[in-house]
Amino acid sequence: MNTFNLYIGIAGMFLLLLAFSLNLAKRLTQDAVAYIVLNILGAGLSVYYAIALDAVPFIILESVWGLFALYKLMLVLKKRR
Repeated sequence: MNTFNLYIGIAGMFLLLLAFSLNLAKRLTQDAVAYIVLNILGAGLSVYYAIALDAVPFIILESVWGLFALYKLMLVLKKRR
């Protein structure tokens, strides 16, 4: 495991936890673009890290998480038009 991949994994985890924490603290709603983007970026970085680890369950988990967040972003942006 190289250090670069580890930092990518930590960054992904941090973004996911940041979105979660801000939502719990009622600073961001689940419909906030910032919340959704944090989830997309966090999941994307986590997928990269899971691929580097060859951790198939987490590749699936984070891929689905990111795809649902992307879908939610499209719904929110469409609703705002």
